[in-house]
Amino acid sequence: MLATKNISRLSNLVRQCRRNYGLPASAIGVGTDPRKDKTVQLTPLRGVNIIHDPLLSKGTAFSMAERERLSIRGLVPPRRQEMDKQLLRIKRNLDALETPIAKFVFLSALQDRNEILFYKLLITYLDELSGIIYTPTVGEACLLSHSIYRRSRGMYFSSQDRGAMSAMVHNWPHDEVDVIVVTDGSRVLGLGDLGANGMQIPIGKLSLYVAAGGIRPRSVLPVVLDVGTNNESLLNDPLYLGMGHPRLDGDEYYSMVDEWVTAVHSRWPNALIQFEDFKYPHAYNLLNKYREKITCFNDDIQSTSAITLAGILASLKARNLSTQDLNQERIICVGAGSAGVGVCEGIVDAMVAQGKVKSREEAYSRIWMLDQHGLLGNPALSSVDPITAYDERNKFLDERQRCYVKSDLSDRLSLEEVIEQVKPTVLLGLTGVPGVFSEKAIRTMAKYQEKPIVFPLSNPDTRAECTAEQAFKWTDGRAIFASGSPFADVTLPNGKVCRTNQCNNSYSFPGLGLGITVSRARTVTPNMFLETANTIAELASPAQLKEGVLFPGVSHLREVALAVGTRVCEVAYKENVATAVLQPGEILSDVVQNSMFVPEYVPLVHSPNAH
Repeated sequence: MLATKNISRLSNLVRQCRRNYGLPASAIGVGTDPRKDKTVQLTPLRGVNIIHDPLLSKGTAFSMAERERLSIRGLVPPRRQEMDKQLLRIKRNLDALETPIAKFVFLSALQDRNEILFYKLLITYLDELSGIIYTPTVGEACLLSHSIYRRSRGMYFSSQDRGAMSAMVHNWPHDEVDVIVVTDGSRVLGLGDLGANGMQIPIGKLSLYVAAGGIRPRSVLPVVLDVGTNNESLLNDPLYLGMGHPRLDGDEYYSMVDEWVTAVHSRWPNALIQFEDFKYPHAYNLLNKYREKITCFNDDIQSTSAITLAGILASLKARNLSTQDLNQERIICVGAGSAGVGVCEGIVDAMVAQGKVKSREEAYSRIWMLDQHGLLGNPALSSVDPITAYDERNKFLDERQRCYVKSDLSDRLSLEEVIEQVKPTVLLGLTGVPGVFSEKAIRTMAKYQEKPIVFPLSNPDTRAECTAEQAFKWTDGRAIFASGSPFADVTLPNGKVCRTNQCNNSYSFPGLGLGITVSRARTVTPNMFLETANTIAELASPAQLKEGVLFPGVSHLREVALAVGTRVCEVAYKENVATAVLQPGEILSDVVQNSMFVPEYVPLVHSPNAH
C-alpha cells in the first residue's frame, strides 16, 4: 500500500511539473543518477528556511508560483530579478572593493547565502576570481581565518571528539557526498602550521572542484582534523577557534586519523577523500596506509606531481623536443618534503613508463634534490669528518629521500654549486622559502641553457622561490616560467613580452575528481595521475608553445577538467577499478560532460517527504 501511495504521489508531482513548467515527465529528477543535476528539485523546506538555505535560495529570482508554493511571498522584494541582474549587482559591488582579502570575505558571504549564484559568478569570471577564492588570496585568508570568521562551513573533528566521530558524521545533512577534502592544517601552502585556520584550504579546493570539475555543491565536504597546533601565535590568540594545545603526534595522531577515516567511510563509502596540506612524513604515511583501502589521494604529493610533469612535458614541446625525451632532462628540485619528493616520484614514474630508462635507479639519476641544508649528496666527499657527517645526515632522511642521494657529489652543496656542476635543464622550487632561486643560480643556469625551465612552485606568491620578473630579467627573457601562484606577464626594457604560466594543481585535481566520481573508482591508481599529466601537456596549441605558454588559461579550467576527467574514467575502466555501470551505447565523454554541474536555477517544488 505504501509503495502504491508513493508511486501515485510521484505521478501527481510529475503531472504538476509538466503542467506548470511545460516539462516532459522524463525531465523530473526522480530515480536519476544523483551526480546529475535535477531539472526540478523537491524540498521539504518552506518559508524563511528556503531563503536561508544557500543550496536552495535564489535571492530575488523566485518566480511568483514558487513564492506561493514555498510560502515566501512577501519575504523577498516584490520585483523578480533573474540571474543576469543578480550577477550585475554582485560584480559591481565586488569591483568596488579595493583589497583581495575584502573580495574574499565578500565572496564567502555570497557563497553562504546563494551557492548557485556564487558558482555562476565564479565560472563566468574564473580567470579573475580563482586567485581570490584560492591561491594566492586564500593564504592570507588562512592567516586571518579566526579574525574574519562569519559562518561555519564544513566539519571540524577535534581531539576532544575522539570516540564520537562515527556518530558525528551523521550531523552532516547530506546523504550523498562525492568529494571530501581534509587537512590537519600542519603545512598550509608555504605558510606552515596554521591549525584549524587551514579550513580555508578545503573550502577553496572544493569551490574549484565545483566550478571547474563540475561536482555538485551539495556533494562536497570540507573537513579539518584539529589535532592541535604548534603555532605559538595562534595558541596565544584569544580569537583562535581551534584546539589550544600542541599537536598530537605518534600513535595518538594516527589513531585519531584512523577513527575519522573509518567514520566517514562508513557513512560515505563511495566518497573520494583528498588529503591536503599534511606535513612530511605524515602525508606519505597516511597515503601509503589508505591508498589501497579507500578511494583517496594526496593532493600535494600526487596532484601537484601531475601538473608539474605536464609542465615539463609541455616545455619539451616548446623547445621543439619530443615529450618522449623526458629521460634526457637534468632536473634540480629544491625542496625534499612531501611535495618535492612527490613531484619527483611522478617524474620518475613517467620516465619508467616511457621505457627509455633501464631501471628506476637510472631515472633517479636524472634528478638532483636539495633540502634546507643543500644537495642530498655523499657525506664522505665533504670536508667535515665523513663518518660523523654521514650519521648526522642519514638520521634525517627516509627511504624515499635516499633514492635521490648522489654518491658522486659532495653532500650539502649549495644550489649555485649544483647548477654549475649539473648544468640543469629544469629547476623546480617546492620550499616555501622566497628568494631561494638567487640571481647567481638563475644566471648560471641560463649560461648553459638556451631556454632554461624555471618553476618556482611554492604558494602563495609571497613564498615563491623567485618572481617572474626576476626569472626573465636574469635570463634575458629566455626562460620558460611557471609558478604555483599567478604572476603577470613581464615586459622587458626592450619591449619583449615574456609569458608566464600558472603550474597549479587547480589544473589537475578537478578533472581527477570528476573522473573518479563519475566512474565510481574503488581506488585511485598511479596511471590516473600519469594520464592526467599527458592529457594536460597536449592542450596548449603550437602557437602558444612558441610563446612559452604551456597550459590553456585559467578561464578554460572546465574544459581542462572535462578532458582530464574523461581520460581518468577511461583508465578506471581499463584497470577494472570502476564500479559505475555504463549503459549500452553510452559515449564516455558524453557521460562525463552530462555529469558536470551547471549553475542554473531550477524550479523548486515543496514535498514534505523529500530528502
